[in-house]
Amino acid sequence: MSNELLLVGSVPLDTVEEVMTRFGGPLGPYLPAMPDGEVGERRSWVNRLCYQIFNGHADLETLKRPKPEGGLEQLLPRNRDDAWQFRVRPGVERVRFGNPGTRLGYARDAVASYFVFKTLREKGILPADLRFQIAIPMVNSVVRPLYFPDPKDLDRVRPGFEEALAAELDAICARIPHRDLAIQWDCAWEIQAVSGAAPTPQEAAIETHTAPIARLSRHVPESAALGFHFCFGTFGGWPAFAPATLGPTVDLANASVAAAGRRVDWIHIPVLNTTSEDFYAPLSRLDAKDAEVYLGAIHSMPTLKARLDIARRFLPRFGLAAYCGFGRTPPGELPQILADHREAVKVAGLG
Repeated sequence: MSNELLLVGSVPLDTVEEVMTRFGGPLGPYLPAMPDGEVGERRSWVNRLCYQIFNGHADLETLKRPKPEGGLEQLLPRNRDDAWQFRVRPGVERVRFGNPGTRLGYARDAVASYFVFKTLREKGILPADLRFQIAIPMVNSVVRPLYFPDPKDLDRVRPGFEEALAAELDAICARIPHRDLAIQWDCAWEIQAVSGAAPTPQEAAIETHTAPIARLSRHVPESAALGFHFCFGTFGGWPAFAPATLGPTVDLANASVAAAGRRVDWIHIPVLNTTSEDFYAPLSRLDAKDAEVYLGAIHSMPTLKARLDIARRFLPRFGLAAYCGFGRTPPGELPQILADHREAVKVAGLG
């Protein structure tokens, strides 16, 4: 596998073939794995689970939904104040989800996208050694205080959602050859929670967020690749929060790698548009084991080289990526994003 660049996941195009042709073609030789772009409903990342999974569940009550516009229902919130909110109905101790392996849609989409991936690889459009990348949000990024404001409800919903994710993962691994597979855990709320945004001490504890990582990573076969995408969030604009340093992110990354209990192939850590040494200094204690590290530095291109030079003082070797996926980016900006990735390879001396 190549390891100069990483695509985190989402690309705002209409079809998997478009994503893999437009991005996998030119960038494939630099990538360890190719995502399907999270096309369709997955473009909204975890927001779509609110109206597809939680709204209407027999054990959940919808407290708030996005406001309609011109009499037309809106499924996606405009901002955090417009977000869906739910509570567990009285008397329910554990919320569970039916149709295991198909309920959340990850396995269904993965199998369909893998066929496109395999076909393009056979045609030589994608490199022969490229893996197929499936990005899955970690449990606590889905079942989070934004959507479940009562802290007690988190413990009632999270185990059942984890069970549903495990079933999706088992279905994926049963249908896609493990040597072709790469699973990426997406962790956004986890970073914010350990960085000071958590409403309770339990939610702020690193162990709260590494426990489901430990359990779910056991479902990833050893011959498949496993990666982590740590994210500052793009809902409402990037960054959703801007930490003063990478300290809490590094602490969570170290704990997550240890919790995985198996080989971790990559870690993605976003970086802000700053040249402050204090921001990058915690990278010196990043314990990635044998994982490749990708810094999400492909943005604000005029300062790219200066930021990379400072980061290398604390972490001599790393690949590059954007700060997040591009799902909320206007499609018209994709040519520039692709050009920025090519330029980043040259600026960083990676290719």
